[in-house]
Amino acid sequence: MSRFLQLHLVTFFPPANLNRDDTGRPKTAIVGGATRLRLSSQALKRAWRTSETFSAALAGHMGKRTQRLGEVVLAHLLEGGMDQDKALAAAREIAGAFGTIKDLKDDSPAQTKQLAFVSPEEQKAALALADRARAGEKIDAKAAGLLRTADTAADIALFGRMLADSPSYNREAAAQVAHAITTHKVIVEDDYYTAVDDLKTSAEDAGAGFLGEAAFGSGVFYLYLCIDRTLLLKNLGGDARLAATAVGALAEAAATVAPRGKQNSFAAHGRAHYVLAELGDRQPRTLAGAFAKPVDGTDLMDKSIEELERFRNQLDTAYGPAATESATMQVGKSGSLAEIITFCRG
Repeated sequence: MSRFLQLHLVTFFPPANLNRDDTGRPKTAIVGGATRLRLSSQALKRAWRTSETFSAALAGHMGKRTQRLGEVVLAHLLEGGMDQDKALAAAREIAGAFGTIKDLKDDSPAQTKQLAFVSPEEQKAALALADRARAGEKIDAKAAGLLRTADTAADIALFGRMLADSPSYNREAAAQVAHAITTHKVIVEDDYYTAVDDLKTSAEDAGAGFLGEAAFGSGVFYLYLCIDRTLLLKNLGGDARLAATAVGALAEAAATVAPRGKQNSFAAHGRAHYVLAELGDRQPRTLAGAFAKPVDGTDLMDKSIEELERFRNQLDTAYGPAATESATMQVGKSGSLAEIITFCRG
């Protein structure tokens, strides 16, 4: 089995604000001396992980990133008839295995201070321990083996997790996802919009009830991600079938799912126009260098694909082929997403 799967995608998004900065404007980056639109790695992974595409393929094998495991345990105990104070004490003890528990005087005393990625097996074990507490047994959550170093939570296996209070149970991410950037320079534009009061009569002034401003941008994006399939298999406890399903679901999501920022205003549901998938054991490399010089012209999509393939050939000539196998899809020319998914599943 080849260790690394690398995916390179070129996708067009029409005017949108898919990923906002702290001022509400589209995120950008200066690359090659030119301003580019940017979609952060975090926004992309969140969109993929929570998409119907991903969750449907991996039903029953998805973790939960939450501060509220203790509240789930508390509700479970209360439903079973346990006294409120005793149930809260047990819930706090169990949730404390996943992070620092909030102060007892806090409005949410069963929550942890940090978000924790909890696998289905870990939640099941937490509820089982809660049942023992309800039966009158004195419990020690940290000694009960609630945390796992490997399980069937595919999203944790792919994207990793950090438990500051229990670092030995951290999970190294098998998937590395780059920030997507436009292959060309962009100008972020501003849209001034108004809202009209429907109950305003014609006898009143004709002015708007509200005036607002929204920023947006459009462009052809290059996205790169790399999956360490050996590490993914390890994170999933050796379940090869689940690993293949996870990789296929991720490839499909990357090609079809966009971040959700301002989608009700722009409906920028793009699809990858071009996908290059590569398998091999050599050190991975991004092809973002193809766009260090901004692409220009009237056909940004075809020019971007042309530059990406040219740069890939140059790297292979200089360093030797990075992949032993590859597959491509280009809308209107060759290949299909189904073929890419089959290739990625191995």
